[in-house]
Amino acid sequence: MIRIALDAMGGDTAPRVEVEGAAQALTDLPPGFRVQLVGRTADIEAALAATPGADRARIEIIEAPDVVGMGEKPLAAVRGKPRSSIAVGLELQKKGKSDAFISAGNTGAVMAASTLLLRLHSGVQRAAIAAPLPTARQQPLLVLDAGANVDCDAREIVGFAHLGSVYARDVLGRAEATVGLLNIGEEDEKGNAVVKEAHQLLKQTPGIRYLGNVEGRDIPAGECRGQPLDLVVCDGFVGNVVLKFYESAARVFVALMKREIPDVLARPEMGKVLRVLDYATYGGAPLLGVRGVVIICHGASPARAIKNAIRVAVQAVRSHLSEDIAAEFAQRGVPA
Repeated sequence: MIRIALDAMGGDTAPRVEVEGAAQALTDLPPGFRVQLVGRTADIEAALAATPGADRARIEIIEAPDVVGMGEKPLAAVRGKPRSSIAVGLELQKKGKSDAFISAGNTGAVMAASTLLLRLHSGVQRAAIAAPLPTARQQPLLVLDAGANVDCDAREIVGFAHLGSVYARDVLGRAEATVGLLNIGEEDEKGNAVVKEAHQLLKQTPGIRYLGNVEGRDIPAGECRGQPLDLVVCDGFVGNVVLKFYESAARVFVALMKREIPDVLARPEMGKVLRVLDYATYGGAPLLGVRGVVIICHGASPARAIKNAIRVAVQAVRSHLSEDIAAEFAQRGVPA
C-alpha cells in the first residue's frame, strides 16, 4: 500500500481543502494507496467531520503542532520549527514511513526542508521544480526549473534536462521526451553566456533528445520546428516568470470569454478547454532531484488540485521515479 503524506496545514484554506481533496482522491482514484494527513489533529478531525464520505479506513492522522506561514523565511522556519507539518511530513519519508509528500504551503520551506532532510541524489547539483503547462497539443509541457534556483550555471541546466526526461518518461508516459532550451532565438549565437554554454553542452549530451534553442512562443504550441516539445529547460528566474505569466494569461482568456461571449462558456465542449487551462487539472509540480517524491501545490489549490496532486504522487511512486533518477545520474555520469 502506497503511503502519501499530505501537509494538511499548508494551503490558504487549510485543512478544509486538503481534507476534501484527500477524500476525493480516495473515492475517485484507483485503490492501492492511503493518505497520511499531517498537521494539527483537532483541526484535521473537525475538517473530516465536515467531509461526508471520507474513507477513514485509508486515512491516518499524523500530529504536527506547528505551521510554517507563507511569509516566513524558509530556512529559518525549517530550522526553527522541527515539528511543523512540512518537517514532520518529510521526516516520515526520510524514515521510510511514507512514500511521497505533498504540500500547498510555503514553497521555499518545502524546497529547503526537502533538500536538508531527504538530500539530493548523487550527481544532482540542484533540485528543480518541473511545472506542467497546457499546450495546444492537449498534452502538458514541462518547464524546469520553475523557481527553485534563481541563478544557474550551464551544467545545472543540463542536469534539469536529465531530471525532466526521467519524469516525462515515468509519469507522463513519454518514452523519448524531447528537450528544448528556452532562449531569445533559435540560432546558435543567441542568448547570454550561460545559455550559449548550455546549448553547446546539450548538443553533446547522450541520452537527451535535444531539439535546440526554443522561444517562448513554442511553449503554448507544444512543438518546435514541426516536432513535439515535451520539456523546456531554463534557470529558475526565467522559468518562474513564464509560469506566473501563463497562469495570468489563462485567467485573462477566461475573463474575456465571460465578458464578450458568455454563452460560449456554457457549451459542453468548452468544459474540456477550461480543464486544460486550469492548473488544478495537473495537481502540482514535482521537486525533482531529491531522494524521494515531493509535490508542490499552489497555495490557492482547490480540492480537485489536491486530488490530482495525490494522483501524480502515486504515479511517481509506482513508476519508481526517485530510483530511476538515481540510476540516470549514475549511468550517464552527469557531473556533480
